[in-house]
Amino acid sequence: MNTMRTPSIEKITVHIGTGESGERLTTAEKLLETIVKQKSVRANARKTIPAFSIKKKEPIGCKVTLRGKRANEFLKTALNILENKLNASQFDKSGNFSFGIEEHTDFPGMKYDPSIGIFGMDVNVALKRAGYRISRRKIEQHKIPQNHRLTKEDAISFVKSKYSVEVV
Repeated sequence: MNTMRTPSIEKITVHIGTGESGERLTTAEKLLETIVKQKSVRANARKTIPAFSIKKKEPIGCKVTLRGKRANEFLKTALNILENKLNASQFDKSGNFSFGIEEHTDFPGMKYDPSIGIFGMDVNVALKRAGYRISRRKIEQHKIPQNHRLTKEDAISFVKSKYSVEVV
């Protein structure tokens, strides 16, 4: 197969939304750092929502971006938690996919602690092909040709072959 056509993982973003700042957010940050073994960044609210007592620019979650070898290893463990099953609706038209993990205790080595509680997380996987840099580089920036873009079917076949995931 052509090496320029084979998809690869560009990045994986793992996000825990707490909906509030304070002690619960710092606990979620520490928890995320122990799971992915990388420092997390706070995610701020984009707008004020009085019903949930959320103010604009207030930290309400944390996230980590994984790339390379770490991303590959994390994706294998996260898919094992889901028993290697994904829905076709979890893939978008440009070849990216997302899924949620309901409890952090599903990860190996994590135990339930009543003082911490249970946190769920969102996992977003962005796929790319070799040559996608032309759309982001500073000099001679170009659009990616339509025949080189990833499709939903390409992403599903990549996940099936590389991670032996069953897509329902």
